[in-house]
Amino acid sequence: MRMSNLLLRTLREDPADAESAGHSLLVRAGYIRRLASGIYTLLPLGQKVASRIAGIVRDEQDRVGMQEIVMPVLSPYEIWEESGRAAYFGQDALPAMITENRGGTFVLGPTHEEVATKLVSAEVDSYRQLPVTVYQIQSKFRDEARPRSGLLRGREFTMSDAYSFDANKEAMIASYQLVFAAYQRIFDRLEIPVVPVSAQSGAIGGDVNHEWMAPTEVGEDYFASCESCGHAANIEAASRRYDGTPSDPALVSGAQPSVFSTPNVSSIDDVVQLLRDPDVTSSHILKAIACLDSQLTAVIILVPGDRDARIPHGWQLFDDALFEQHPELIRGFIGPVGLSGVRVVADESLQYASHAFITGANITDQHLRDVVVGRDFAPESFGSFVVVRDGDQCPDCGGVMHLRRSVEAAHTFQLGLHYTTKMNNTTFVADDGTEQPFWMGCYGFGITRALALIAELNNDDNGLIWPVSVAPFDVHIVALGMQRSADVANAATGIYDALGAAGLRVLFDDRDVSAGVKFADADLIGVPERILVGTKGLERGIVE
Repeated sequence: MRMSNLLLRTLREDPADAESAGHSLLVRAGYIRRLASGIYTLLPLGQKVASRIAGIVRDEQDRVGMQEIVMPVLSPYEIWEESGRAAYFGQDALPAMITENRGGTFVLGPTHEEVATKLVSAEVDSYRQLPVTVYQIQSKFRDEARPRSGLLRGREFTMSDAYSFDANKEAMIASYQLVFAAYQRIFDRLEIPVVPVSAQSGAIGGDVNHEWMAPTEVGEDYFASCESCGHAANIEAASRRYDGTPSDPALVSGAQPSVFSTPNVSSIDDVVQLLRDPDVTSSHILKAIACLDSQLTAVIILVPGDRDARIPHGWQLFDDALFEQHPELIRGFIGPVGLSGVRVVADESLQYASHAFITGANITDQHLRDVVVGRDFAPESFGSFVVVRDGDQCPDCGGVMHLRRSVEAAHTFQLGLHYTTKMNNTTFVADDGTEQPFWMGCYGFGITRALALIAELNNDDNGLIWPVSVAPFDVHIVALGMQRSADVANAATGIYDALGAAGLRVLFDDRDVSAGVKFADADLIGVPERILVGTKGLERGIVE
């Protein structure tokens, strides 16, 4: 490709909306252009990188027997109702991705579990045709509340999404392991360091799943990792260990609960400041969070006041309307003592507390002191309801966990029967002659996110530095003064033709611009190999 013909305009200044070095350089070097918030055009250079990433993904997925298809972007709303995800997305993003036309109501695909399930169920009717894993590389749509960092988090993006179908759980796990290994090879070839971590399944569903996290300071996700045993989990799914045995409520010091006045004092910090007692810190106050669980039942989550609460996936925090529907729950003054008609669950750490707590009294401007867990109230259950933090104990070995900032580069799921027991006509004939539901897995790899992530991981002050495996070109020829020197023009053109004939991708800067502009653009664009052709070098019989 001659640069005189390339659709390319480089920029010398950072774009105003750039949030990271990689984002800025992709714009400045002419790889992407913003159309709207979270929506970008891939220019020729950007498309070349994306195509090479997609090529690696195809290569490794085909290698393990996955079959490429292309499913429609639009899917009927009815199949989302069948799976139950219409209701789930109804409180989140799906309405923004619905289009109405004369043919009915359709969804712009954020993902394709329902479509793939319908497709394979119609084509496969016997266990003899299993396993089957299909994939596509296609645009996806998400109603992101906070698009950021260019292609790292957008409203429209390109993804490889794959779906495996098996006859039983063991076969599903085997298919999952094949794709898992393929993903590891993909990231190795892309030179993206990743850590597969346990995570919540989110809107996709299923039990076992892994997020493939790439540690980087520009990430907005965090995962906890153990420095001793290597355990790793997204902070949305991570838990911690508690040593010892649960406390005996009879041995916890404290008088019977008593009410004290806290006028206009509803936050934990304000209660601590009001008491001005050096022995009372935020850890001595119970934080009560009102939610609706996945069954739409009111529930109170109790955590120590010095910890952030982790809300289980699918649960909904109370808003103004829900508080109006539950007048027994007084915002800022909720407590577990004497509370009826509402489920109460508590973080595991409260079982090990050796002190009494301060809680809301379920009366406006009133709190309770000397509340003992197990004596004055009994949670329905204990669980992991706090967000882990640096220094917490590893749940596997008791070692020290640290938080690492990262970007989610891919996500893999063992779905099991999550879709095929909900949707219609999703069975096959098993080897014993009975009708059985398919066991599914699904796998998502962000093509354009990988492009952005590689740019974030490979740059310097002058521009991008692409790994050889994904660079838009293999070689960048910079010819200096070729419009004024026939020798330079002939030598550069000869090298360009020879390298192209050898099967290399070559970018040829044949423009009539200054050497400074050519060098600056070459640094920005970041092709790993550069050949400099100039008069002085040719006089010595060399190019650099």
